[in-house]
Amino acid sequence: MTTTTIDTAGTYRLGDRSVKRLGYGAMQLAGPGVFGPPRDHDAAIAVLREALAQGVDHIDTCDYYGPHVTNKLIREALHPYPDDLVLVTKIGARRGADASWLPAYAPEELTAAVHDNLRNLGLDVLEVVNLRIMFDTHGPAEGSIEPTLTVLADLQRQGLVRHIGLSNVTPTQIAEGRKITDIVCVQNQYNLAHRADDALIDDLARDGIAYVPFFPLGGFSPLQSATLNDVATRLGATPMQVALAWLLQRSPNILLIPGTSSVGHLKENLAVADLVLPDDALAELNGIGGK
Repeated sequence: MTTTTIDTAGTYRLGDRSVKRLGYGAMQLAGPGVFGPPRDHDAAIAVLREALAQGVDHIDTCDYYGPHVTNKLIREALHPYPDDLVLVTKIGARRGADASWLPAYAPEELTAAVHDNLRNLGLDVLEVVNLRIMFDTHGPAEGSIEPTLTVLADLQRQGLVRHIGLSNVTPTQIAEGRKITDIVCVQNQYNLAHRADDALIDDLARDGIAYVPFFPLGGFSPLQSATLNDVATRLGATPMQVALAWLLQRSPNILLIPGTSSVGHLKENLAVADLVLPDDALAELNGIGGK
């Protein structure tokens, strides 16, 4: 039995920093539907502190989670931040009073979002800001991102943002964005079952750009889930651990940001760094996308 040789416990470049490939996503720290305060404030603080204690050096957050909830929790739990911690946030959306997800593209909205993130995180400069494209809230949709990205690039030139990434984007939009400013990461939906970005991931890897997938178990069919469950049972792991391990072995430029509001689940997720899938399991998992 052989295994594919990718350093799943290693690091990858994010902007001008190197971060561990397993990070933490703060989305689930907000209330139900990523809206309102957490069910258990103290548990949310404990998860954040345990993430750092476990060696996490990359946290993905956003000021429209809550809104303003996760960033304030991060500041309460972790400020002053250790020098090796990279906080990545997003702008380009806002929450409606009914918890809906709405575009927020006007220059004044983008500028306010950057300042909100700075204030709520307690920072003078944001390390990485992802511009979330909201032409379609359910997935990437074509359209020029130049007017919106230009505003963020101006804020970068003002010294408020160090590095820029893109989220919910197409390859055409990434190419357009790279003509405006350096793009250090792309954050799209990608997992075993949803592999539309296969070619894009390989292209970004060749250019040294990080790819950050979200929804690692999103949208699986019953048959796909059954296959994943079977592999996980044979390996003595959970389906989530196997799905995350597959992503780590898919390409060295993939950075993971699994989220949880549980310390126990956090430790399960981080243990994936030591889970190397043998090639026969990889072959079986690779076939999920066609089921």
